[in-house]
Amino acid sequence: MEQISNELLEKTIGEMSGTEFLQLMKVANQATVEEKVEDDEDKYAYGIAGIAEIFHCSLPTANRIKKSGRIKKAITQIGRKIIVDKKLALELAGQPVYRRKSA
Repeated sequence: MEQISNELLEKTIGEMSGTEFLQLMKVANQATVEEKVEDDEDKYAYGIAGIAEIFHCSLPTANRIKKSGRIKKAITQIGRKIIVDKKLALELAGQPVYRRKSA
């Protein structure tokens, strides 16, 4: 990432030339994109292996968790690709499940 001089940072937008403003915006945009990429990596898990990683369990147990429907709201599946929102999956797994007893 490019370094911005303190002199440029201390200027108001009205004092900046168009080139200086564009340079400042370019550096700010790069920092935002890099932060977003890091956040996305931590936010999602992929596949049954990802579910196993979230819950620290085996692959067969992760498959049972997925099939149970308990974390269904946290899962997005497109064809064979499974994307799991880690935070939501953990929240859903911690909630009690109320089921009616069959007679």
